[in-house]
Amino acid sequence: MTTTASTPETAAVSETRAPERQRRPRWELPALCALLVVTAFTYIWNLGASGWANAFYSAAVQAGAENWTAFLFGSSDAGNSITVDKPPAFLWLMALSVRVFGLNTWAMLIPQALLGVATTAVLYAAVRRVSTPVAALLAGVAFASTPIVALMFRYNNPDAMLVFLLTLTAYFVVRAVQDGRTRWMLWAGVAIGFAFLTKQLQAFVVLPGFAAAYLLAAPVPLRRRLRDGLLAVAAIIGSAGWWVALVELVPESWRPYVGGSQNDSFLELTFGYNGLGRITGNETGSVTPGGGGGQGSMWGSTGITRLLDGEIGGQASWLIPAAVILMVALPVLTWRRPRTDALRASVIVWGSWMLVTFLVFSFMSGIFHAYYTVALAPGIAGVIGLGAAELWRMRGESARRGRALTIVLAGTVMVTAVWAFVLLGRSESLLRWPVLVLGAASAIGLAASAWVPDSRKLAVRSAVAAVVVCLAGPTSYTVYTVQQGYTGSIITAGPAVQSGSMRGPGGGMGGGMGSGMGGGQGMPQPGAGAADGADSAPNAPGTSPDGSGTQPPSAGSAGGRTEGRMGGGLLGGTTVSDQITEMLRGDSTAFRWAAATTGSQNAASYQLAADVPVMPIGGFNGSDPFPTLQLFQQYVDDGEIHFYIAGGSMGAPNGGSSASSEIESWVQQNFTAQTVDGVTVYDLTQR
Repeated sequence: MTTTASTPETAAVSETRAPERQRRPRWELPALCALLVVTAFTYIWNLGASGWANAFYSAAVQAGAENWTAFLFGSSDAGNSITVDKPPAFLWLMALSVRVFGLNTWAMLIPQALLGVATTAVLYAAVRRVSTPVAALLAGVAFASTPIVALMFRYNNPDAMLVFLLTLTAYFVVRAVQDGRTRWMLWAGVAIGFAFLTKQLQAFVVLPGFAAAYLLAAPVPLRRRLRDGLLAVAAIIGSAGWWVALVELVPESWRPYVGGSQNDSFLELTFGYNGLGRITGNETGSVTPGGGGGQGSMWGSTGITRLLDGEIGGQASWLIPAAVILMVALPVLTWRRPRTDALRASVIVWGSWMLVTFLVFSFMSGIFHAYYTVALAPGIAGVIGLGAAELWRMRGESARRGRALTIVLAGTVMVTAVWAFVLLGRSESLLRWPVLVLGAASAIGLAASAWVPDSRKLAVRSAVAAVVVCLAGPTSYTVYTVQQGYTGSIITAGPAVQSGSMRGPGGGMGGGMGSGMGGGQGMPQPGAGAADGADSAPNAPGTSPDGSGTQPPSAGSAGGRTEGRMGGGLLGGTTVSDQITEMLRGDSTAFRWAAATTGSQNAASYQLAADVPVMPIGGFNGSDPFPTLQLFQQYVDDGEIHFYIAGGSMGAPNGGSSASSEIESWVQQNFTAQTVDGVTVYDLTQR
């Protein structure tokens, strides 16, 4: 008989695979299905209330559904003038859905909601591989009930796709740590590559912890671990580099201008405006520079408490105190396990994700919005699921150790209840006192179970009560969120808070309930202030998602909230009347662009209303050097633009281009203005 020698590493691998090999309890599959069904219902219900949501991206989705070049490059319009200021991967699913089902809110946002369900499932699978079904379910519920998660997976910003791809990467890393197979690291690299094509350098924030987990715990020799890491890097370069090379190498005349850059360069966009500029605050072309070093700015003060303060705290921080406790406790408890222990490695994966992301967001001096905190949610949920379940399991190993771990769990519950009390108090929620009292009761019951004979029932009941109480706060915010319609760019989940909100442009306190959104026909509505298109898009234009000319639900009418309102056509959408819509449609097929106007928000409003290409001069902020005056004149001479619509404005360019102002002056000097339903329009076919 041939036998195989057992080594500590192979034994450890066998041990970490045990949860997978064990027969799954009969209730696990129904419980998982229930979690996913409830998540799907929550994220899909009332989905149409947000109208065009972030209309800047809605216009790009519309363009991509009509034109494959616009689809490939992420162009703002089907005429392929300029791209959105992010790479286009997050637009592709939405554009394909709209291409199949037609342009409407549901067709655009359903892919986002389904990504939320898929992310929950992937998170469950990753936790389940190294722990119990209870741990996996707890992680899934903690993630799906996070308020900002519910909002962003019902919205058309890039964050939904980013979070899905990063969670998928974490799953592949966990698989690689378990069996050491190279293919999992290659798949992890591919997922990160497409995450880069979603939101650029933010995709790399998780890499230090993921790499550390694999290098520390993979059950293969160090040389193999290093090789697999390099192969993963190659996979990142390959899966993202093809598109970057396409943009950089294709002649500029064959593709749209790279929005957000000053030199028509995606690399400049990556390392400047959307890269190091976010850290330092030096973002050329944005509305205004940020402030750093703890100093206040239009993006709020930086510091370790930034993500806990004011309205930002209610987005994703509910379980952060508990996650920090468990993230420290688990490595201590598993310190004597073999190097290849997959549970400890998983804690590194999820804990490092949470920690590094928290620190980056806390101290970045550039553009920052509260909804960025959605990137924290998988890391928090993973640590919560693994930590709570593992400490609960270890309670039975010895009486002395069991009492200590029970006290740790009880203290974690109490800290979470107190923090929920603080957060709920900011919105004057009626839940704050019940959560505090019941949280204290469940913590006391859990602690007492360590000394009470035959206390299993007390411990279990206290633990169930603790889970319910700890999730009550974020769940209440999530329920509130899914009942609202949200529009614009700087959006926040949950009810408004009394104080401490981050101020947006214009000095308005963020988070107020939607105020008057109406405006005269063709006049800019008050909009959500911001400084970059990808994170700062217009309020919903005054047209319905089917282009009928009826105003969709706005932040004011639907009860949703936008933050930091600012008047003017640059940072707010435009109410488009039926008369303007008919004018734009006219003989639009004879032109590459039915109209041109300054700023992407204005252009998106007209484009979505009339379903015709509208050129956004200067990109989102009106400060991109596209088109130049000479190029615009050439377009006019060639008969490619029908109308110029006045009323757009240019933000403080912070070093950006003034080409949009030069174009406006030239049009005013060479063409006759006419007023159409209150809007100043120039027919560029008649000098």
